[in-house]
Amino acid sequence: MSKGIMSREFVIPANDFAAAGEASSSMKRMLAQLGVDPLIVKKTAISMYEAEMNAVIHAGGGKAFVEIDSEKILIKIKDKGPGIPDVDMAMVEGYSTAPDEIREQGFGAGMGLPNIKRYSDRLDITTEVGKGTTVEITIFLK
Repeated sequence: MSKGIMSREFVIPANDFAAAGEASSSMKRMLAQLGVDPLIVKKTAISMYEAEMNAVIHAGGGKAFVEIDSEKILIKIKDKGPGIPDVDMAMVEGYSTAPDEIREQGFGAGMGLPNIKRYSDRLDITTEVGKGTTVEITIFLK
């Protein structure tokens, strides 16, 4: 692939669990069609899905921006939600601020950010309480 070969943008719907995950599923199909290593496809799909679900559950939706070049996949999930008051705490497995009605649906187990960290090669979180969050995920192709 040549430098800057592809970029995609997706809208992440607010509180729509039926549509949640469509962006990561679309990326998974596209990467597979491009012949990307299946392990990298899996890492990308899991990381992006977790970030996408966090935007749906906690932030009223947002946008996903994906750039793929010859070296890496860069995923940015941006939202205008409440922000993350304590990123260190949010990185602890099992810690969740999801409301009970979300947990009753099987979401909000507190594994989103820990799973993104586990499956990505790099995770950067920029957040401001009351303004929103940007989660930047990098997965190297080599």
